[in-house]
Amino acid sequence: MKDCNCGYCMRGELLAKFGIYICDLSVSTLILFKEQSKRGRCIVAYKDHVSEIVDISEEERNAFFADVTRAAKAIHKVFKPDKLNYGAYGDTGCHLHMHLCPKYKDGDEWGGTFQMNPQKVYLSDEEYKKMIEDIKAAL
Repeated sequence: MKDCNCGYCMRGELLAKFGIYICDLSVSTLILFKEQSKRGRCIVAYKDHVSEIVDISEEERNAFFADVTRAAKAIHKVFKPDKLNYGAYGDTGCHLHMHLCPKYKDGDEWGGTFQMNPQKVYLSDEEYKKMIEDIKAAL
């Protein structure tokens, strides 16, 4: 099931407002978050438009968390954060997804909760492309 107003479902222009498609995983999609004040920040979005983790089977839940783990390992390998925070929100979009937010001890928010979208750091198309290539290679 898809929602025609959801960037995770429809991709294209809706997704491009905040993210860049990296690849499909077993039951989800890996997305690079465009705002990169936390270098390497990504989103793992479930393949279907469901709101809650309790809306999918145990098997699908396990596969979703395996995808999150796979993405987290790639982020650790490529960006070497001091900590990777995980955020599951979705009270406006209502599409099951998880933010993987690298934190660095010398970063601006070390020891605090990350801002959802501080709109501070945007990269060139070439920089995004390189990050995506590095993440894919680490998967």
